[in-house]
Amino acid sequence: MSKIVLEAQKIAKTFTHPAPLELFCDISLKVAQGQSVAIVGRSGEGKTTLLHILGTLDTPTSGRLEVSGTEVTLHNSHLLRNQHIGFVFQAFHLLDDATVLENLLLPLAIARANLKQCLPKALDLLKRLGLYERRALHALKLSGGEKQRLAIGRAFISNPDIILADEPTGNLDHQTAEEIQALLFDWVKDKQKAMICVTHSQALAKRCDATYLLESGTLTPTSL
Repeated sequence: MSKIVLEAQKIAKTFTHPAPLELFCDISLKVAQGQSVAIVGRSGEGKTTLLHILGTLDTPTSGRLEVSGTEVTLHNSHLLRNQHIGFVFQAFHLLDDATVLENLLLPLAIARANLKQCLPKALDLLKRLGLYERRALHALKLSGGEKQRLAIGRAFISNPDIILADEPTGNLDHQTAEEIQALLFDWVKDKQKAMICVTHSQALAKRCDATYLLESGTLTPTSL
């Protein structure tokens, strides 16, 4: 039986300002090693908020979350996030004035890893991403597809147990979107990792092992 990488139990999120709003309630989800999951739904249903909670970037109003077998608390959330979770955002969130290589190494720098020892791994990853020749270029000068490949590399560099991707192909043309999807799904398959994607793309959702619909505050399995 595959190891459960992420488990959410009865997750709820309620906002009080500017007016009371229950975004979702009683959301439970399990994601196993080697599994890819898509979360779909209309804009405004709370998909990104849910992803941020699953990634320990936000806290639920109530509920329980485990990452790699450890319950998430206020005291350990940053450690679990740094050690076990990789993020891919639609807006890339790169440092424009830093080089491609510096952006790639950023998670390792935050984790206070020995960057000199990590350099061979980083350069090999840039080769696989097709960015080796761009390694000294500032991120600002990259194309949209190159920026997303770099963002994916940054998510991979720490060898996390799970990738959380928020509309990873939303701003890309069809061919580039296909390339980005291939990078993500090859990583899940080859490394036996896990992935959760929030997406409006049916093509991306169909490639996942399971798809869930977030609607009216509930998360339910669905087929496309």
